[in-house]
Amino acid sequence: MALQLATHNGPFHADDVLAAALVRVFVDPLAEVVRSRDPEVLAKADIVFDVGGVFDVATRRFDHHQRDYKGNRSSAGMVLDWLEAERHVTKSVAHALRFQLVDYVDAVDTGARASSGDIPCFSTMVGVLVERASDSDFDRWYERAVSMAIDISSAIAMGCQRSERDAQAVHSAMEEAVADKRRVLFFEEYLKWKPAYFGAGGAEHPTEYVIFPGRNDWRVVTIPVAADSKDDKRKLPEEWAGLEGAALEEVVGVIGARFCHKNRFIAAFEHREAALAALRAWDRL
Repeated sequence: MALQLATHNGPFHADDVLAAALVRVFVDPLAEVVRSRDPEVLAKADIVFDVGGVFDVATRRFDHHQRDYKGNRSSAGMVLDWLEAERHVTKSVAHALRFQLVDYVDAVDTGARASSGDIPCFSTMVGVLVERASDSDFDRWYERAVSMAIDISSAIAMGCQRSERDAQAVHSAMEEAVADKRRVLFFEEYLKWKPAYFGAGGAEHPTEYVIFPGRNDWRVVTIPVAADSKDDKRKLPEEWAGLEGAALEEVVGVIGARFCHKNRFIAAFEHREAALAALRAWDRL
């Protein structure tokens, strides 16, 4: 049976929208929301948030408006804490959700900070939907706002999970490069490699280039001296700069060379073997 969720009726806010979305993403996608302030209705719900005047994790009541609550959470943060404690989300996913979304919603809803009207943040976007609604269709617009929050929350979770997977691949590639005494990292797909690389001491790592597949080619990319630096450990050859096609093939001496950026931080090749051959021919990598 689907979980029964309850929150207040009338105008909605980012925190009660996000609380419902988090439950649907991480516990029950079919959870139903009843919007009411009737104590009898609230008493029948499995989870109540942002209404009812009770904060009690044991009975899954998550309101923050009562005077005796001294914390800094809105209903969204309370629900996320519960989800983490019950292991519906991992610590890393919970951290990503707080950092990218939930802490901000908590702070705005509790008055710890103001949302900027000229920046389209989550809280202001929910506020716009409230303005679009009317007394007769708040529930419909609430569900539309929850749907948006579901997409955002699930995307953050998926991004976190991908980052963890990518980090494992990066660390393995770094170890293999050291073992093989080479200055190139190989990836079989594009990864968000910089955070994991520099988090694992990449600034002192002997590698200088990364090779990975693009959509229709293979890329050689220089490694910067630091995660946020535009300076590279080592540029691609000056004679490659700005060349394309046949002109680049002639200079490189490899069939399949396609393009090298004039600033020498990226070059594209028809296939992996061409990229490797180009680097070997230039620097015996």
